[in-house]
Parts: sequence; C-alpha cells; structure tokens
Amino acid sequence: MTNLPEPVNLAAPPTVFREFLRGTLRTPLRRRTAGTLPDTVLRLPRARIDRAELFAYQKLTGFTPNDLLPPTYPHLLGFPLQTRLMAATDFPLPLAGLVHIANEIDQRDQLFAHDTPDVTVRADNLRTHPKGTTVDLITEVEALGAVAWSSRSTYLHRGWSTEGADPGPPPPDVPTAPPSARWPLAADLGRRYAAISGDVNPIHLHPWAARAFGFPRTIAHGMWSLARTLAAFGQDARGRHTSRVWFRKPILLPTTVAFVRDPGAPVAAVVSGKERERVHLVVEVTGH
Repeated sequence: MTNLPEPVNLAAPPTVFREFLRGTLRTPLRRRTAGTLPDTVLRLPRARIDRAELFAYQKLTGFTPNDLLPPTYPHLLGFPLQTRLMAATDFPLPLAGLVHIANEIDQRDQLFAHDTPDVTVRADNLRTHPKGTTVDLITEVEALGAVAWSSRSTYLHRGWSTEGADPGPPPPDVPTAPPSARWPLAADLGRRYAAISGDVNPIHLHPWAARAFGFPRTIAHGMWSLARTLAAFGQDARGRHTSRVWFRKPILLPTTVAFVRDPGAPVAAVVSGKERERVHLVVEVTGH
C-alpha cells in the first residue's frame, strides 16, 4: 500500500444496514466532482470470525462446514468497510443501486476460523463505462504480517452511456459441456444470504425494492453465486489461486440455474436452467 495515506483504524466493523441508510440519506449531499475518489483507507485490526456464521455460510454456498475459510468468505470481512467508504459524502457515486459486475480474488495463503486478520479497504480506478460509471473497491486481508487474501470488486453506477468507454476485459467463452449440476434457488435466498453476510442491499431482499432499481423480482447476491460456483470447482479452487468472475445477467428469484464446465477446464459458467444462452456469470480459476 505504498504512497497511500495512513489507514483510519476502526474499533469494530460497521453495521451494513446503518451504512446503507446513511448512504441513502446522504445522497443529496454527495460531492458532485467527477473523476475523483477519496484517498481514505479504512482498516479493521484483528477481525474476528464467528464459527456459527462461517458454518452457516458454508452450508448455504455448498462448501463443507469446517474451520477452513472458503475463498469468498474474506469478502464478508471487508464488505462492511466497503459500505462505510461508499456511504461517505466524499464518495462520488451513490451507494444505493450500485451493481456488482466483476470481481477478482487472489488467494495467497489459507485462512482459518481461529485467525484474527487485519482488513483494509480503499477505492480505486473511477472510470466511465458503456453503461455508466464503475469503481473498484480493493480489499486486503493480512495475517501474520503478510497479505493472505486480496480482492478487487468492481461496481457499476448505471447512468448515461459513454461512447467509446472501455467495458473492461471480456469474459472467457462459455463452456460447451452439458450441465453437470442444477441448483433450484428459493425466493428467500437473498434474505437468507443477507442474514449471514450482512449484505442488505434492498435489491436482494424485497420485490418492491428490486423493482425500484429496474429489476422485476429480487436478485441473488453476486457473491453468493460466485461462492456456489467455486464450491462446485472442488479442489481446483482450493489453496493458492486467483479467481475472476464476470457477472453477466442477474439471477431473478425464484429460479433454477445450471452449472456448466468442460472437464478439467479453468472456466465455468452458471446459466439459466431453461435457456442456456442466458448466462448469469462466467468464472475463471487459475492456480499460482
């Protein structure tokens, strides 16, 4: 984190619901300066991991319940800091309605339930996008003096399209294999995941709130769908690896989706259980 300001240490993780509420109330006060991000770095020292919450998360996302943190779990430690950063008046995009469109995770070392890692979050790379404006939230999780896990979460604020804007690297081609699994997803999946993760973005919780942001029904959390996909990768998503996900189409609840992966290939996709051409996400996993 060279050339960055000293982090602001937090005594406890922020409450995500409270940050969403603050972010909504602060929207009229938000700074209108385009192209600039706050240089704030938030840090939560010695984050604690609740085993009961971890086991519930593992069961909901398809991982075996044990003391080993799934590769997506550290996102839960950083997400409250992300919302605190994005709810501030000096953050140039409104928190409500931001859509998670891509994510990259670098798993450098394994983390366990007994670890008490330091978590830092900062914003980076505010830029135009064909569908509006995007920003990256960088999360680093440090254990025993070294970064064990980091991620880059890309969020989109829908707005005026910008001709010639770079949409970012395209996802790999969707695998051609037939589905190897089908997952029926209940209407309350968003509420169940929110109860564990703390991600209470209203588009995942209530149909009326989802409709207010342009979705016909509630949608599944992107990080739930990524976690479920990495769980289906099995041993290929364990140990040191990098995963990249492109969220293509929202998963409207309730529904059934299908997991497709060419045998042994590094790429998998989640598609509609009825329309294979409707691709919800594409995931690529590469070992170190």
